[in-house]
Amino acid sequence: MLTAPEVDRILDRLGPDPLRPRTDGMLAHRRISGSRTAIGALLMDQSVLAGVGNVYRAELLFRHRVSPFRPGRAVDAELWARMWADLVVLMRAGVRMGRIVTTRPEDRTRRRGAVVREDAHYVYRRTGLPCRICGTGVRTEPMVGRNLHWCPACQAA
Repeated sequence: MLTAPEVDRILDRLGPDPLRPRTDGMLAHRRISGSRTAIGALLMDQSVLAGVGNVYRAELLFRHRVSPFRPGRAVDAELWARMWADLVVLMRAGVRMGRIVTTRPEDRTRRRGAVVREDAHYVYRRTGLPCRICGTGVRTEPMVGRNLHWCPACQAA
């Protein structure tokens, strides 16, 4: 059992949560923009941003064509604002649907009806398969203890 002050101390260590209404995503950017650490690692750091797991990390970076190896300080406020807004939409949709779907209908093999598992993601768990956008083989490499998935062509910068 934790006391209220103990719970508050734990919560104070967490970054902003995209699922919480009226959360200021720019709080995360302040932590990101001051860091030399790769954005792919920062997105997994719960003290920077709460609730983003491996799937959302890979997919968010792909959707914004950001290399997971880019230093946090190279992610400007405008780019982060777009990423944050997208993350809020994606994560809320995931809660509503009970599953994570990050692809846009035009990038799926089936454009109508229920999204099949093979069409749900751009890069996550698609190692060696062709990128849905450019055809380059999706790559995987460990980063902060988890497999990172990305397209080396679409996410070169």
